[in-house]
Amino acid sequence: MSHILETQGLSRTFNGFHAVSDVSLSVQEGSIHALIGPNGAGKTTCFNLLTRFIDATAGRIHFQGKDITRTPADAVARGGLVRSFQISAVFGQLSVFENVRLAVQRRRGHSLDWWRSDKVLAAYDERTHALLAEAGLSEWADHLAGELPYGRKRALELATTLALEPRVLLLDEPMAGMGAEDIAQAAALIRQAARGRTVLMVEHNLSVVADLCDRITVLARGEVLAEGDYATVSKDPRVVEAYLGYGHAGQRKHHNPVAVEPGHG
Repeated sequence: MSHILETQGLSRTFNGFHAVSDVSLSVQEGSIHALIGPNGAGKTTCFNLLTRFIDATAGRIHFQGKDITRTPADAVARGGLVRSFQISAVFGQLSVFENVRLAVQRRRGHSLDWWRSDKVLAAYDERTHALLAEAGLSEWADHLAGELPYGRKRALELATTLALEPRVLLLDEPMAGMGAEDIAQAAALIRQAARGRTVLMVEHNLSVVADLCDRITVLARGEVLAEGDYATVSKDPRVVEAYLGYGHAGQRKHHNPVAVEPGHG
């Protein structure tokens, strides 16, 4: 498989603090790739760099073979590199259906068509229903988004992200705050979303990573510590030591040895 997203020597410094340092990453097209590591390892900063929310201090980013290191964030998103966030962001007073339809409208360049007639808006309905079905939300279509259970709200966020038709979907801690039942549903949705797409995800739940991901990159102190499939990285002594002090069985062994820089995950 070809690499759809690559970085070479990607770095970002904040007032002398090296949040990301010389990160070279290759994400294969059609894969589910995880970015893991302890708090302060630079995972979220990497996402912010890849999606051009912040500028790199050094290094290059290539997406679909094109250098996007200085491309504006909105152009990167329109080109198909789209991310979700740790905090769910939906319009609580609109229905689930209306939330997804707005996202479809935005993708097609008509984000303000909400005030137009039902006849005009009906042009977006078929795609909206398809996305609701893909996210397992068809039965929730008429519910207010603000009244959804937490797991369904994250599914709605995924549906609105998929409405932007990403080639690469970046998920920032998609399982955060979920119980076991919601995690199982979310994992199934991510697996479904990955069909025909590439997924790069930041995730702390190691069982999810082991189950879902084809390849894993481990960060520590802003640098790549190890890379490979789960069987490989889980046996690396450096990973066992660095990743939140967890051993192979996921049991915490000692206090996190990696320093945390406030505000940079």
